[in-house]
Amino acid sequence: MARGSLLLRLLLGLLAAPGRGDPGPLEDVVIDRYFIPKVCLREAQMGDFIRYHYNGTFKDGQKFDSSYDRGATVAGVVGVGRLITGMDRGLQGMCVNERRHLIVPPHLGYGSIGVAGMIPPDATLYFDVIMLDIWNKEDKLQITTLHKPERCNRTVENSDFVRYHYNGTLLDGSHFDSSYSKDSTYDTYVGTGWLIKGMDEGLLGMCAGEKRRIVIPPFLAYGEKGYGTVIPPQASLVFDVLLLDLHNPKDGISLEHLEVPASCKRKAVTGDFVRYHYNGTLMDGTLFDSRYWPPVGPTDEHGTIWPLGRQGFSPGAALSPAPHPHRALRSSPPGNKIPSSAVLIFDIHVIDFHNPLDSVEIETLSRPKGCNVTTQERDFVRYHYNCSLLDGTKLFSSHDYDHPQEATLGTSKVIDGLNTGLLNMCVGEKRVIIIPPHLGHGENGARGVPGSAVLRFEVELLSREEGVPEGYLFIWHGDPPANLYEDMDLNKDGEIPPEEFSTFIKAQLTEGKGRLMPSSDPETVIADMFQNQDRNQDGKITAEELKLKSDEDQERIHEEL
Repeated sequence: MARGSLLLRLLLGLLAAPGRGDPGPLEDVVIDRYFIPKVCLREAQMGDFIRYHYNGTFKDGQKFDSSYDRGATVAGVVGVGRLITGMDRGLQGMCVNERRHLIVPPHLGYGSIGVAGMIPPDATLYFDVIMLDIWNKEDKLQITTLHKPERCNRTVENSDFVRYHYNGTLLDGSHFDSSYSKDSTYDTYVGTGWLIKGMDEGLLGMCAGEKRRIVIPPFLAYGEKGYGTVIPPQASLVFDVLLLDLHNPKDGISLEHLEVPASCKRKAVTGDFVRYHYNGTLMDGTLFDSRYWPPVGPTDEHGTIWPLGRQGFSPGAALSPAPHPHRALRSSPPGNKIPSSAVLIFDIHVIDFHNPLDSVEIETLSRPKGCNVTTQERDFVRYHYNCSLLDGTKLFSSHDYDHPQEATLGTSKVIDGLNTGLLNMCVGEKRVIIIPPHLGHGENGARGVPGSAVLRFEVELLSREEGVPEGYLFIWHGDPPANLYEDMDLNKDGEIPPEEFSTFIKAQLTEGKGRLMPSSDPETVIADMFQNQDRNQDGKITAEELKLKSDEDQERIHEEL
C-alpha cells in the first residue's frame, strides 16, 4: 500500500479487522508523557479538532511513516473513530506542546491484516507525537487584557481606522509574523472586511495604549486553506496586540479642558493671534515635539496648526486638543516622528492672545473721591507698576527699584499702550492696563519681553505735574519781560553764557513767573533750552539770536491758535 493510502487510513479510521492470532502482551495503549508544558490551558477531548506532528516506527526503530517527512502536520477530529483506535486514545488529554511516546498494540492498530508493503500483520506501532493545536467548533474568540491605560476616553468601534503593533504566533508558539520586524504599524479599518473575522472582533472595545492577547480559532482565521507557507490549514492564531491609536474619518477635533483660570473674561475666536506652549504626543504617549519658550504663534515651519483647536480658551488655560489625521499637520515635522494616519494629542498652555484690531483695555481698580484733575498729554507723572504676561508670568516691577517710574506723557518715553493707559488718571488712582503687542513691543519684543506678547500692567499714579505744549521746554505764566535780553544779561557784558541763562530761568521758576517742561532732571531741560537759543553754537546767546528765536515762537503760537 502506498504512503498516501496509509495516511488516508490513519485519518479516516479504516481499521483492519482484529487478528485471530496472538494479540501480544499489551491490552491497551501505553502512554509516556515525557514532556508536559508548565502551562496547559486546555486538553484534547473527544470531538476536538487537533493538529499534530508524529514519527511512526516499529519496535526495532525502523520508521514506517512521518508527518515531518511530508512537511505538513496532521489535522483531524479526535475520539470519533476517524483515527486508529490506539492513536485516538493516545491523543486524548494532550496539551498544546505536550510530547508523548505511544505504544499501540496490533489489535488497536492495523491488526492481523496490516498495511500492504508498509506495516506487517500483528505489528506493534511506536509513535512519537507533539500536539500543536486544539480547537472545537463551539469555540469563541479568547481575549485576555494584558494592560489597560488608566484613562480611556474612547474605544474601537466598527468603521474606525486603527494603528497597532502585533506579534503573531501559532498556538504552539511558532512565530509567523510581526509588525515590529517591519518597523511599521499595521494600519487598517475595523469591521470592513480588511481583516480576518477574529481580528476584527478582537480589536473592538480596545483603548489606545491597551495590550491584548487574542486567540482566534481557525474558522475565524484562515480556516482550511491556511495562508501560504506560514499558516497551516486549520490553525489557531495567537496575536499579542498593542493598539497605538484610533480615529474615524467622521471625527472632529476633540478638546479636553484641563484647567481654566477663574479670571477668564475673554476667549479666543477665529482671527486671534495666539501664543502658547505645547507638548505633542501620539495616542500611545510617544513625544514627537515640544515647544516651551519661546511659545509659538498660529503658524510655524511645519505649516498651519488647526485654528479650530485653539478657539474658546483663555490666557493661562491648559487643554488637550486631539486633532485627527485629516485635521492635523499638513506635513510631518523634521525627523518623520509622526507616522502616517496618526492621531495627535497636544497638551497646550495658552500664554496670551490678541487681535490686530484690539485697543488698550483699562480697568479702574480704585479712584479717589472728588478727583477733578487728571493726567493729560505732556504731563510729567510718577507711578508704580507691576508688569506681567497674561498667564501671570512676572516681567518687571518698579517696586524692585529705589524710586517709582517717571515719564512725560506724549513724548514717546513709554510704549504707546501704556501712555494711553496713563491718561485721564487721578493721583492715587489704581488701574489694570492690558496692552496688545501692536501698542506694546510688537512682533520682535524687547529685552525681557517676548515677541508678540500681550502685557498686563497694574499701575498706581503717585504724582502729576502739569506739562507744557508740545515743542516747548518753558512757558511764561504771563507776558515775558519787556527787556528780556537785558534782564537775562546779569553782568551786562552784552552776551549770555550758560551760567547766566540757567540762573535767570531758575529765578523765573522760583518766582512763579513760568514753568519748565516737567522732568526728573531740570538741569538737562535748561541746558536743552540754551542749545535751542544758541544758534551759532558758540557757547553764548546774543541779542539777535534771542530776538530771532522769540519771533519764531510767536509765529508758531499764532499758527497753533
